[in-house]
Parts: sequence; C-alpha cells; structure tokens
Amino acid sequence: MECEFPRINSDEEAVKKYLLECRRIAVVGASPNPEKDSHKVTKYLMEHGYTVYPIYPKGEDFLGRKFYRSLKEIDEPVDMVVVFRKPEAVGPIADACIERGDVKVLWTQKGIVNNEAAEKAKEHGIDVVQNMCAMVEHRELIGG
Repeated sequence: MECEFPRINSDEEAVKKYLLECRRIAVVGASPNPEKDSHKVTKYLMEHGYTVYPIYPKGEDFLGRKFYRSLKEIDEPVDMVVVFRKPEAVGPIADACIERGDVKVLWTQKGIVNNEAAEKAKEHGIDVVQNMCAMVEHRELIGG
C-alpha cells in the first residue's frame, strides 16, 4: 500500500509549468549505479533536453557529465533542484537553494517529504513539489 504524503505547489498545472520552464536541473543524490532510481531519472532528464547537474559526493562523471559535490559547486544558473535524499537532508538542501538565489523549484522525489524545509523554501520564493517522481510526471504531462 502506498503512503500518501502532503504536497506543496504540486497541482498538475503547476507541475507541468515547472517541467516546461525549468530547463537547468541539479539532481542531488544522482547515483552512478544504473540500477538506482536516481540514475534512471537523471538519465531520463538528460535524454529529454534538460541541462542536468548531477550531484554526488563520490563520483567523477555521470554519462559524460561532471559530478558536482554540492549545489555550491555549480557555477551556472540552476532553475530546479530534484532531491534523492532522506527527508532530514532536505533542510540543508533548501538552505543551499535559498543561498544560491536562482533556484525556482525544490522538488523531492517519491517518498521524500520535509514540510518544514518546504515551508522555509516557500518563504524565500521557491516553489516546492514533494513526493512526486520528476520522470513519471514528465512522461504523464509532457510525454516521453
């Protein structure tokens, strides 16, 4: 049985808008392991025309794209941050998004919810999507 978690700013039209307008995406927790969901989603986003900045502390490259160690390391604009980390890690990630000043959307993948971090991000003008898979939503709303 699937758990239902609260979502913030995740109505269908808002999600579609984010996926259409946010073309530069940092993926926190993008695994080099092809069996992991974070790898599959990151690869999918790359294959569908997004500029993707994979963030993983221990890798060299992700399918030819440099692995970054943190959001701070990315010296190009970032529109959206997709998170594949435990809920307790979302707080510091939200703080890093706020500090950057260019992130428009903080998106946590299926099963990841941190309402406190979400509210903090929203207070700083960042829209939030929680507990949704970016790949699944893209396939359903945009096609792919």
